[in-house]
Amino acid sequence: MFDKFREECGVFGIFGHEEAARLTYLGLYALQHRGQESAGIVSSDGSTLHAERGMGHVSDIFQEKNLARLPGRAAIGHVRYSTAGKVSINEAQPFLVKCSFGQIALCHNGNLPDATEVRRQLEMEGAIFSSTSDTEVVLHRIARSRADSVVDAIVEALKDDEGAFSMVFATPDSVIAARDSRGFRPLCMGELDGATVFASETCAFDLIGARYVRDVEPGEIVIVDSRGVQSFFAFEPKRVTHCVFEHVYFSRPDSLVFGRSVNKSRHRMGKQLARECPADADIVVPVPDSGVAAAIGYASQSGLKFRFGLMRNHYVGRTFIEPQSQIRHFGVKIKLNPVRDLIEGRRVVLIDDSIVRGTTSKKIVKMMRDAGATEVHMRISCPPTIAPCYYGVDTPTKEELIAAQNSVEEIRRYLDADSLGYLSIEGLLEAVGDPGNTKYCTACYTDNYPTQIDSRDQTYREREAVAAD
Repeated sequence: MFDKFREECGVFGIFGHEEAARLTYLGLYALQHRGQESAGIVSSDGSTLHAERGMGHVSDIFQEKNLARLPGRAAIGHVRYSTAGKVSINEAQPFLVKCSFGQIALCHNGNLPDATEVRRQLEMEGAIFSSTSDTEVVLHRIARSRADSVVDAIVEALKDDEGAFSMVFATPDSVIAARDSRGFRPLCMGELDGATVFASETCAFDLIGARYVRDVEPGEIVIVDSRGVQSFFAFEPKRVTHCVFEHVYFSRPDSLVFGRSVNKSRHRMGKQLARECPADADIVVPVPDSGVAAAIGYASQSGLKFRFGLMRNHYVGRTFIEPQSQIRHFGVKIKLNPVRDLIEGRRVVLIDDSIVRGTTSKKIVKMMRDAGATEVHMRISCPPTIAPCYYGVDTPTKEELIAAQNSVEEIRRYLDADSLGYLSIEGLLEAVGDPGNTKYCTACYTDNYPTQIDSRDQTYREREAVAAD
């Protein structure tokens, strides 16, 4: 429906609390924006792991009856939007298996580019897979390990992988968190009534009343069991490359991600955008919801009035019945509607976080003109997106990215905007507090990847389909 990069996944884990499964449910509720296709929880009663998974939203899947089937003082959970593999209950996480190390469950946020080839090799050796997910490859590696412990097996399974992973494992007597050496995807650690908590974003801590302690560091493994919390650095140190798009779009503005306020970053993006791309206009209007903080920053810096000139319908489900007679731009209209009395007769600066294919942006500009805007000046709070992501985000091919194929002026003409301006890469890095670019991945804006990437012209889904064939 919306022409955006799609959220990846969200993970949550807790050890040492009587209400572990219910707190995991609430944590996943807070992380729902990171994935809406499926969700699952695995809990431990100290001797056995128990699993509940389903398709759809967290609130639709988990009710009193299935939460009651998740006993124990430890649990992990996952919300999924697929960046690799099919969409079915078989792909829903956490994955739970039994092997020589006993039961082990896994939640994963990220992507493992080597998984397709490893999967082929394992299948040739007789391995049987129940899903198309790259995450299941990790469990097969663990099951085949001859290591002395499950922790050593996890290290062995992950140590040579060049991909992005923020993972939370559960065994009957522990919860284990692991993060790749570059720290592509976020993973934070907190405390609640003596229990240790992990989550993709701190907004999950806020909901359950947990205290943010620190991030799981890139390359770190944290083990929580009856002996307390232990950690060590298991993987070869590499240059840290956090995904800057977490601050641009993915994460909730009320979260701390990579130890930094997302709201603060977006506000500074908007202010810097106003400095770099001013507009002679009357009002600043955000494309909700992710454009709001940047629009507030733009209005503050420019002195223009901020107005909620677009209203978002938050109650659009996964599917809806379209009218039999064609309505122009129906997909966008069902989610966004302009406030005519705020827009009519005014010159509008329209703030959005990104333009991917450009199809939705074109429709929104048309909506503003139809509502009476005399001018529409489009401003984007990040640089032009010219390359796909291979680190846990579902993105179009390079050929489908409008900025990879067209100049800014050509995009402006396509959108039918009076002007178009993007935040510079230097401005973006300044806004996220890293002007020297020492800790962020900006590959989607530069086409310069921190790891070796093969088949750059294919999306995750396309590559996985090739593997399935």
